[in-house]
Parts: sequence; structure tokens; C-alpha cells
Amino acid sequence: MIAAARAVLALALLAVLYALVASMVLLWAAFLAVALWSAGAPGVQTPPTSAIIACAAFAPIVFGMAWAVVRTARPSAPREDAVTVTRRGSPELWRMVEELALGVGTHPPAHIRLTAEVNASVTEDAPLLGLAPGRRVLYLGLPLLAGLSLAELRAVLAHELGHFSHRHNRFGAVAHRGAAGLAAARQAIQDVSAANDLVRLYAGGPLLLLGLYTYLFRWLTRPVRRRQELEADREAARVAGPGAVADALCSTEALGAAWQQFLAEFLAPMRRATGRIPDDPFRAFAHMVEAPELREPLATLRARAVEQPAGPDDAHPPLATRLKRLARLPAAETGAVPLFARPLSVPPRYAIELGRILLPGPDAGRRVPWRDWLTELAEHRARRPLAPLAEAVRTVEEAERTGRLRDERTGRPEAERTEGPEAERTGRPGTERTERPEAERTAWRKAERAKAERPETEREPDALTIQRVLRLLDGGRRMPLARALNSRLPRGAQNESDPLRPLADALAVLIGAQLVSRGVAYWAMDWTGPSILVPPAGIAPETIHTWADTAVRLPGQTQLLGLHLAALGVDERAPLPTGPAGDAADGVVPGAPGGQPRLISIVPGATGPARRRITAVRALALTVLLGVAGLTFVLWANRDEPSYPGTPVSPWTDGYRPGGGTTGTTGGTVPAPLPTYLYPTAPVWPTPPAYRLPSPSLPGSDIKPLVPRSTP
Repeated sequence: MIAAARAVLALALLAVLYALVASMVLLWAAFLAVALWSAGAPGVQTPPTSAIIACAAFAPIVFGMAWAVVRTARPSAPREDAVTVTRRGSPELWRMVEELALGVGTHPPAHIRLTAEVNASVTEDAPLLGLAPGRRVLYLGLPLLAGLSLAELRAVLAHELGHFSHRHNRFGAVAHRGAAGLAAARQAIQDVSAANDLVRLYAGGPLLLLGLYTYLFRWLTRPVRRRQELEADREAARVAGPGAVADALCSTEALGAAWQQFLAEFLAPMRRATGRIPDDPFRAFAHMVEAPELREPLATLRARAVEQPAGPDDAHPPLATRLKRLARLPAAETGAVPLFARPLSVPPRYAIELGRILLPGPDAGRRVPWRDWLTELAEHRARRPLAPLAEAVRTVEEAERTGRLRDERTGRPEAERTEGPEAERTGRPGTERTERPEAERTAWRKAERAKAERPETEREPDALTIQRVLRLLDGGRRMPLARALNSRLPRGAQNESDPLRPLADALAVLIGAQLVSRGVAYWAMDWTGPSILVPPAGIAPETIHTWADTAVRLPGQTQLLGLHLAALGVDERAPLPTGPAGDAADGVVPGAPGGQPRLISIVPGATGPARRRITAVRALALTVLLGVAGLTFVLWANRDEPSYPGTPVSPWTDGYRPGGGTTGTTGGTVPAPLPTYLYPTAPVWPTPPAYRLPSPSLPGSDIKPLVPRSTP
């Protein structure tokens, strides 16, 4: 009964979503019809250009939103970022899943797929909106197999199968389609807005409307989905034990944070710097979480996860609430014991295939065996101070060379400045100055002057050696060198209170790199800090650093350091070799064109689907714009003219002829100096009849009597 009520609620919310999208489509069609009708109405002076532009801008929004909802309404296809595990490929995993499915009282899934997420989930692509049984799929994150114990993994799988036993798919499938439809519709609007500036101007209203309904949808479905998670926790506790379920919940949260840190702080920087990635990143991640130095940080992450509240959009209850509910449950039966004593694993081919999905394409980088990648990662992290040290050494030497040339021009006495040849030491560097012949000093000055005056682009960077660093220390340049190094280090590695400490650390790394190049030492990976140098047998790891620190802080102690290095077989004049990861100390990768650093970008450009989407949005908007504009112009051009009082204009009353003149009474054309147009331009009123006054009648008079007559 409860499951049926939840299904009805989910169906109602989904129906409202479909009605909302349909109403927006109908409103767009009605707006288009009104725009076309208004274009052909009598008396319209100009076409409705604003309505045309609005229809063209709303077309990609409406069609993209409708297509997104229709696409999510169908049963979802298998995820492309997952790898299917067959029964023959991992029989132990399949036996465990089938045993737990029998324990919770449900059918096992039809497929098991591995993903690169720190998560596990189940889906059922059921027809009839999830109301009928369908194909069950279990998605399992491979980082969980790398970091969870066997008991914790059983608890996670039992929790996911518990959703099947309680028929949560009746509500979950429909609610998931509704949430997916809303998310897809909003994403479609954002995509078309990003692809076209015209569409972006009109996307605010639909986004606001969908955002409001999304908030309402989540507010109604969140309590039901969280209640389902608690029911699945109880089912998993009954099979695997409440303690194992609680440990699995905390470990999953900690592994999620550790996996993100592995990708952001180790995999991505190594990929940018060297262009190399492990063929199996999940085994490298397993090596990381098993490191002793990470036990305390992982425990801190587990404790911090309990204190974190659940997000407003999270379908899972707060972790503290789930742990309290589990603490009230009775312990599991004695029969619920793990079937396998050793940790569960899958064949490496699945992890390698999933790694190619996680980092796809030829631009991802060169794939190397994961153990070799860890060795290169340790050396790369250890050699990071060498590039700033090489730049600092060049800067101080350049300043020293410039000062010598300036002193030579000003005529400073020889005894007050330090010559270059005196830095060449016999056997072991010393501080004594050697008197050179004048010809040799002159030749050296000319060479130094030519080297300093050479353009920067033509200079070949000198390789970093131990001798160059010790020469600056013997010459009293320790503080300028330390300040130059501090200014080039990252902000977190700088030490303003003790600037000589980073210089001593960098010198120790330089000595360690020479020992590693000779094959008598190696770098050990430390996931919480710089890599640790493992020196030759009989030497403690901190001894090398003590030698370097003494040489940096105490003047005159560089000779003792030289004796120690000679005893180890290290040539202090040997240039620093390029590491196997391809990073040189001077920041220039050998083989790079023009001696410039090789930069590998991991920021993806516009992918093929993104380019096709941008093209489709532009084509749709342009098609609607041209089509509506053409149809509107046709309707506007053929609109009816307004009628006025007076004689109607017709072919029989129209006196205009193209040749000029007017029509005469006999049917001929009377020429006129200018063409006349008999179209009325103002209301024509009837002409009143002409009124003529009658002519006055004079009274008759006979004037004959008045005319004189002649007499006889």
C-alpha cells in the first residue's frame, strides 16, 4: 500500500513536469501564431521585428527542453563510462552479489558494471514508467574495491540490493526520471544559451520557471527518498551487521575525499609536468590509501564526515542520523560471515579499460605501468625544489658577473673584488685566491664580458651542479642565494624567518638526485609531503640533510661536504641528469623545440558533441529567424488597405495610366504635363450643388409717349 501511494505521488509529479513542458511549447506556438496574424492585419506600418526575434530565440530553448524531457522519459541506455564485468571475468564478485541478493530476498542483478566513482547504485530499466519489472543493473565504483575491506564491501552491496527487496524502484525510477528530466531540461537551456548570445537574452524566464518546479519537486520527493535509504540500511544491517554498515558509510565518505585528492594533487600535476599517466590509476590509488602515513588523515576524514550535514538536494539522510539508527539495531546473526578471507579484487584488464575511459584520447598522456608511474611520481615530487634553485643560482651569478664588469669599468682594485678564476678549486673548493697571470685574467674578463653581452635568447643555460652552489656559498653569497630561492618557491614553501632552511633542503635534494642517478639511492613516496631519500647502506636518511645544512649555515664547511661526497663517489662538477619523468632541473625539457618548456594542457576544448550542439543551435535559430521573417514579410506586404469614405478605387475608376495623362470621355488618353493619381489621400466629401441667384426682372415701361414727336 505504501509503495503504491509513493508510485502515485511520483506519477503525479512526473505528469506535472510533462504538462509544464507541453504548456511552454504551446505558448511558443501561440505566440508565433499571434505574431504572424499581427503582421497581416490592416493598418500595420512595419513588420513585427521584435516578435520575430523572440520567436527565433525561444525556438532552441523550447525544442531543446522538449527533446530533453522526451529523451529522459525513455528507459535509459547503459552508461558509457562503465565497464561490464562478466561471470567468467570475476566469479568471486558475482558469487558475493548472488549470496547477498538471496539474503535480502530479491533477485540478483542481470549486469554488474564498474565505474570510476566512489559510489555504488542500482537501476532497473523498467517499462511503464517503472511500474513493471525490468532489467536490473548494479553499478560499483572501482575505488570502493580498492579502499574498502571485505566486510564493508558486503555492507555496501547489501544496501544497494535492499532497494530491490523493498521495491523502491516503483517510486525511485519515476522520481529519478522526473529529476533527470528537470536536470536535462535545465542543462539543455544552459547549453543553448552558451552556444548563442541571442538565445541567452531570453533564457532567464524558462530557467526561473524550471528552477521553481525543481525546488518543489525535490521538496516533495526528498522525504520519501531518505526514508528509503534508511530502509535499505536496516536491510543491509540484517545481512552484514550494523557495525559493518556503519564502517562502510564512514569509509565511503573518506574514500571520496581521498580519491578527489589523488586526482587533483597527484595525477593531474604529474600529467601536466611529464605527460605520463598510470595504466591502472586505481591500483595506484590503492597503494595510496594503504600507506601508513595516511592512516591518521583518513581517520580524520571519517570523523569529519560524521559532522557534515546533508545537503538540501541530497537524497541520503545525514550520516549522523544513519549511524544513530544503526546503533539501535541488534547485532547480525552468526551465520552472516564473509565468504572470502582475502580482499576481493577484479582482474587488471577491467581496471586498465576503465582507466582509458577515465582519461580518454591520445592527448591524455603516455600510459606507463602503475608501479613505474609511482617511482616517477616520487622522483618528480622530490626534485621540485631544483628548478627554483637553478633559477636562483643563475640570477646570483648574473648579478655577480654584472658587478665584476662594473667594478672593472670603475677601476676598482683587484684585491677588493672576487675574480672568477679563483673559484676554480684544486681537488676541493676553497676560499683562497690564486694569483693569475695578467694575460689569463684579461682573457677571462673578455670571455665573461662577451657572455654577459650575448642576447638572452642566444644564451645556453648552464646545467645545475653541486660545484656552482658551493662556489656561491664560499664566495659569501649564501644570503642572496637564499633570498632568490625563497622568492621563487610556492607561497606555502617559503620561510621568511629562516631563509637558509629552504636552501639547505634544496642542496640536500640536489645531492640526493646525484646519488639516485648513480643507482646507489632511491626516492620513497610520501603521500603527505616531499619524497624521502633512501641513501646507501650505512647512512641514515637524515645524514645527507645534516651535511647540506651544515655547509649552508657555517662558512668554510663546504670542504667537509666535498669530502663526504667524494667518499660516496659523487662528482660535484657533474651536471644534474634529467629524471625518468622528463623534468630537468632548469625547467627545460630536453628535446623541446627551441629549448622552451613543454606544456601539456589538461583543460579540454570543445568536444565533438559540444561543437555539434553549437552548430545545431545556430542552425535552428537561423532557420526559424529566416522562416518567420520571410513569412511575416509576405503577410505584411499583402495586407488589406484601410477603406475611406468616397468613391472606391477600382480598375474602372482609376484614372492613372503608366504612360501619363488621364482618361478622357471618349476613351482616349489626354496628355498631361505630369501624371495624375486619382487615389484619395484624404476623405472626399460630396460637392454641394452650385446655387445661382435668379436674374432680376425689370418692370416693363413704354417710353414712346416720352419721346418728342415732330410737328408739321
